Amino acid sequence: MAATVRRQRPRRLACWALMTVLLADLLALSDTLAVMSVDLGSESMKVAIVKPGVPMEIVLNKESRRKTPVTVTLKENERFFGDSAASMAIKNPKATLRYFQHLLGKQENNPHVALYKARFPEHELGFDPQRQTVYFQISPQLQFSPEEVLSMLLNYSRSLAEDFAEQPIKDAVITVPAFFNQAERRAVLQAARMAGLKVLQLINDNTATALSYGVFRRKDINSTAQNIMFYDMGSGSTVCTIVTYQTVKTKDAGMQPQLQIRGVGFDRTLGGLEMELRLREHLAGLFNEQRKGQRAKDVRENPRAMAKLLREANRLKTVLSANADHVAQIEGLMDDVDFKAKVTRAEFEELCADLFERVPGPVQQALQSAEMKLDEIEQVILVGGATRVPKVQEVLLKAVGKEELGKNINADEAAAMGAVYQAAALSKAFKVKPFVVRDAVIYPILVEFTREVEEETGVRSLKHNKRVLFSRMGPYPQRKVITFNRYSHDFNFHINYGDLGFLGPEDLRIFGSQNLTTVKLKGVGESFKKYPDYESKGIKAHFNLDESGVLSLDRVESVFETLVEDSPEEESTLTKLGNTISSLFGGGSTPDTKENGTDTVQEEEEGPVEGSKDEPGEQAELKEEAEAPAEDTSSPPPPEAKGAAAPEGEKATEKDGGDKPEAQKPSEKGEAGSEGAPPAPEEEKKQKPARKQRMVEEIGVELVILDLPDLPEDQLARSAQKLQDLTLRDLQKQEREKAANSLEAFIFETQDKLYQPEYQEVSTEEQREDISGKLSATSTWLEDEGFGATTAMLKEKLAELRKLCHGLFFRVEERKKWPERLSALDNLLNHSSMFLKGARLIPEMDQIFTEVEMTTLEKIINETWAWKNATVAEQAKLSATEKPVLLSKDIEAKMAALDREVQYLLNKAKFAKPRPRPRDKNGTRAEAPLNASASDQSEKVIPPPGQTEDTKPIPEPEKETGPEAADSEPLELGGPAAESEQKEHPEQPTGQKGTLKNDEL
Repeated sequence: MAATVRRQRPRRLACWALMTVLLADLLALSDTLAVMSVDLGSESMKVAIVKPGVPMEIVLNKESRRKTPVTVTLKENERFFGDSAASMAIKNPKATLRYFQHLLGKQENNPHVALYKARFPEHELGFDPQRQTVYFQISPQLQFSPEEVLSMLLNYSRSLAEDFAEQPIKDAVITVPAFFNQAERRAVLQAARMAGLKVLQLINDNTATALSYGVFRRKDINSTAQNIMFYDMGSGSTVCTIVTYQTVKTKDAGMQPQLQIRGVGFDRTLGGLEMELRLREHLAGLFNEQRKGQRAKDVRENPRAMAKLLREANRLKTVLSANADHVAQIEGLMDDVDFKAKVTRAEFEELCADLFERVPGPVQQALQSAEMKLDEIEQVILVGGATRVPKVQEVLLKAVGKEELGKNINADEAAAMGAVYQAAALSKAFKVKPFVVRDAVIYPILVEFTREVEEETGVRSLKHNKRVLFSRMGPYPQRKVITFNRYSHDFNFHINYGDLGFLGPEDLRIFGSQNLTTVKLKGVGESFKKYPDYESKGIKAHFNLDESGVLSLDRVESVFETLVEDSPEEESTLTKLGNTISSLFGGGSTPDTKENGTDTVQEEEEGPVEGSKDEPGEQAELKEEAEAPAEDTSSPPPPEAKGAAAPEGEKATEKDGGDKPEAQKPSEKGEAGSEGAPPAPEEEKKQKPARKQRMVEEIGVELVILDLPDLPEDQLARSAQKLQDLTLRDLQKQEREKAANSLEAFIFETQDKLYQPEYQEVSTEEQREDISGKLSATSTWLEDEGFGATTAMLKEKLAELRKLCHGLFFRVEERKKWPERLSALDNLLNHSSMFLKGARLIPEMDQIFTEVEMTTLEKIINETWAWKNATVAEQAKLSATEKPVLLSKDIEAKMAALDREVQYLLNKAKFAKPRPRPRDKNGTRAEAPLNASASDQSEKVIPPPGQTEDTKPIPEPEKETGPEAADSEPLELGGPAAESEQKEHPEQPTGQKGTLKNDEL
């Protein structure tokens, strides 16, 4: 029995562990009942939410629009967002920031910074010497980095989502362009951190669009691969994506649809904004020609006039998409001079001719990266607002060679809907149908290191090695492990971008630094000294390219192994517990896998120099690993088979379980190795083979970021606090404006009411003059000094006026309520009296109400009648200007008391059961009442002669009396009064009173 208990204990503990995990998940749901997505475009953003009862809905902003301009206006004492900020662009263009995402992750010498200055010369950009970046210098006191401005906008988008969802939201999925590099992605994450948002994932906007397309066409996806091309031309850039849809077999959910990004091409500066800028320049030239002889200034030197021209160019571009020509007109463009000019579509296309020539470029890039041909593409679908330009569609249709372009997707909202679906899939609060998403790495990443080698006897030289960590178009999220076998002391290695030859010269300049991080390891030599008798398995660096496409170095470990004899002792209870929990949780060898993602762990050994003859085989192997089916991602990959032997006799990579650090602590000396299957028990007892024991030592890591330094923690905290103070100031301002509006509205409404007949009827001339004087004085104060008044002062003024007018408003409201309340009271009294009269007519033998209950109801009815008549008479004697004695709340209280007593009696009658019929002295039943049914009368039983009622015959009469007679006592729902009544008048077996009562009736 004891052995049985020992075997069950691990399972019992495992059940407790499972319950603990489930309870933690349930507690986590309390704060994650709603999630949001933010589709950050260059010109506008779309916000979507998912909450219980509201699946995937676009959020409406304060102007009830589905998209919001990505615009922020920053002034000394106030901020504006969205449409309000866009309208301020003309009044205050310097303080109105637009298209600031183009500056994220860019240093001052980046061509994009110079391009932004040329496009928007009204903005003054400062220089941050610490990070070599720029910031907006709005005034000597106001300066904000692009990350801080984006954080403000993200916080505003969350406020819109919270107002729409009517609950707090902190989890979000944010879209970013597919061409964003590591620095740009980290900048977005830092902006979200300043805003207090928990980013579930940064999803590429082209991937979100593809996910939205697949989710709404799930039934059309089958095992046959379908290649779809999405051509997305927005305001700031163009991205072309090739996506393959097909169903795959997953480990947990069986056959499920999957999308795989096969190819991506892009143009960072090709979009609707550049077309509008060309059109604005054309309109500015026309305006200058119209005023050529007036010695006027160049309109390009006036920021306000240029802001008006840009807005008109935006409108003109939209109109010319559907019309051959249109008239551009601006009232008071500059110096109170109106502008009017006719522009044709042909002129517009001529202005943007070089832009239209760049339209096929992303298509060719996407095909090259996917290694596909146009014949393999089934459909080309348009996404983005700029694809509505007819010339863009014409050039694109010719480039792809299709009969028509697909327009069966919402070009503006597809990315937001796909992102919010991914947010629901990543959140613990929702259960969605799985849709496997396999995104692709745009920029390859490699590891570079240098070590000494001995080429000849006594001759040592330095050898530079490159190892491809994440190859181009390889899937992510993914984990990789690099093993350094030839180091026994501290060393450095570098993480850089790989071959970027697919980018043009200008794109490389915009891309920025190709060096990511220098990693300095400390403690390698000490780890070798700590385990001198162990065999080194190398220094293992664990890398993670997460769902957001952000690379991180999780940890670096020094791994050692030795052979120890296997102990014949029975495995411990702790080991059994670990095995039981592992089996209970499906193996427990890997962390939780996401339904819409992959998590591949691959280990690489130190290898030959990049570009050698061994590299193609190595890269092919990496690609094959990355393209493994999604269902295999939850288990460790098999050992890699190298295409060529490592130099100098380096050992091939072995399966070390590097993705399971928890199982590799030095304290776990008794843990068996992972190689090979265990022998049979009999053979084990005979041979007792040695097993491998692994020891893992953590290595210190120092990271030197080279591409763009992140904001230091103290500066990040200061920025977050600064933005929080601005948000608090905005809330205080809104509260003050609300108080001022309430005070002003009360003054106007009350002044109007004083002249209405119903208010004049209940007030004297002196009272109205007093109120009117106070209202006028407050109105004057509000106009003269109200602009400097605090919120507390405004609320105090409003409270004083309400107190002054309370008596007047009270009398009017009471007189409005009297007719309805008195009519309802009369109806209730009449119905209650009729109910009481009917209750008293019930025969005594069938009576279900006690005398106390009926007397109590009668008393309440009489008291209510008396109170009503007396109060109405007293009110009639009072003047209309005096405080009334007939109050609506008193009427409602009387009605509630009377209704409560009537409802008590009605409920008692509803659940009461009829009493059994008594027998007469001759042994016959009492005469049935007049309204008794025939079936009731047929149930009379006459006992045989000579048998009295006291004797107990066979229980035939009880069967005939029906189920009612089986209950010895009727169900009483009354109170103490009813119980006392029942005790004072017990049931009489003779039934004579009941017969007399029936005769009387």
